[in-house]
Amino acid sequence: MKIMRVHTKQGRVESEATDALVLMHCEGEAFSKRDAAALDKSLGGALTELLQSKEFEGKANEAVLFHTQGKVPAKRLILVGLGKKKDVGLDQIRQAMGHAAKRVRQAKAGSFTVGLPNVMPRSASAVDMAQVMAEGAILGSYQFDVYRSEGPTHKDLAAMSVLAPRKGRLRQLAEGIRRGVATAEATVFVRDLCNHPSNVMTPTKIANEAKAIAKETGVSLKILEQKEMEELGMGALLGVAKGSHEPPKFIILQYHGAKKKDDRPVVLVGKTITFDTGGISLKPSENMEQMKADMTGGAEVLAAIRAAARLKLPLNLISILPAAENMPGGRAMRPGDVVKTLSGKTVEVQNTDAEGRLILSDGLAYATRFKPAALIDIATLTGACVVALGQFAIGMFGTDAKLKESVRKAGLRAGERVWEMPLWDEYFEQLRSDVADMRNIGGRGGGMITAALFLSKFVGDCPWVHLDIASTDWSERERAYIPKGPTGIGTRLLIQYLMDRAL
Repeated sequence: MKIMRVHTKQGRVESEATDALVLMHCEGEAFSKRDAAALDKSLGGALTELLQSKEFEGKANEAVLFHTQGKVPAKRLILVGLGKKKDVGLDQIRQAMGHAAKRVRQAKAGSFTVGLPNVMPRSASAVDMAQVMAEGAILGSYQFDVYRSEGPTHKDLAAMSVLAPRKGRLRQLAEGIRRGVATAEATVFVRDLCNHPSNVMTPTKIANEAKAIAKETGVSLKILEQKEMEELGMGALLGVAKGSHEPPKFIILQYHGAKKKDDRPVVLVGKTITFDTGGISLKPSENMEQMKADMTGGAEVLAAIRAAARLKLPLNLISILPAAENMPGGRAMRPGDVVKTLSGKTVEVQNTDAEGRLILSDGLAYATRFKPAALIDIATLTGACVVALGQFAIGMFGTDAKLKESVRKAGLRAGERVWEMPLWDEYFEQLRSDVADMRNIGGRGGGMITAALFLSKFVGDCPWVHLDIASTDWSERERAYIPKGPTGIGTRLLIQYLMDRAL
């Protein structure tokens, strides 16, 4: 998907010549002088009539297209609802822009202009407003048509203009757009990687994507091949990869953006299983095709470091991707096998479908070598997360209260909310093994918790947060700015956390 151009300019909605003019409006409110009153007057009160007839009420995510018949410079007017004024937050604006972009594209308009909403969410700035407007529009217009022989379903939108009524706001809006385009572009990148089938998106292909990112300013790359992993003792990652003909890769990307080179880095580790059959503990066939997105965590830490470089964030950042394919086969890891991890700890593999925590154990242990100021892993880790939280919350665990709070706040701002779960040592009883230091599953009860507790044994004393995105990485239906299929949820949370930390 080609990312639309987004820019800001000074102007007023009633005098703006554009293919489509988008206005956001709150339910139960009249048109005020701050937004569309002059436009309504030029249209002979037609907008007020829409409200009075309840053809448009301003309800959340409601959208109406109105042809102006040449009465104003804009060819079309699209009204989008924000819901009740008291309930409007940044994500309501993001959702409205997602619906607006879809409606503009349906109207076959190539570009559009949007006025600032007539309500400012509490504690939000003009930078925040422009950021979420850019995010919502770009993400709402997302489509993946690479493998369609007839070409794209809809023509990509070319451009969006954000109108500023006063010149003094242009700089803030431009900065917000810069951030919004970077975060949305990163999410589109993740969605694309996860939409590609696993015969294309192999560990080698992931490594090639990392090589492309390493061309960004300030980014360097190291890729460990199988022999080097064997020499280091990454028995958990290698054990998972044994059943596949695809060679594993261990990818380390470093971004050097801090003013002081020796500043301790933030380290991100992403689960990168390019396809997960479950191995010998084979998954049911139903929905197995979705396992092409089991590398979402890895894609998101790739996208995060690319965004950090493009935003020129003043921090040091490392993204680590243990990449492999989990397949059954004559050489595949078996239930009952014992693997020795990079940390030296041994694990009895009681279920080969609990492979994500195995590759992450080596990824996290390697990450501790950088003495991170913050260590965050993100993974489509457990089906138990889906059972516990449904599809609207990311499961969060961690060892550092300050880091957890920073991640929670970033999630709220990004519209990718987290919910903290307990990380109590009592649950480790379920992971005790008769033959090794621990086993890789803990039974049905508290499956998301025991998986996180397993990971906690490999992070040392680093400030650490684990994000389980198995509940949010795939959507069964299309929503405002979320497509059906891979969602990329978690990407903007990570980038927002990095921006909050650095800016």
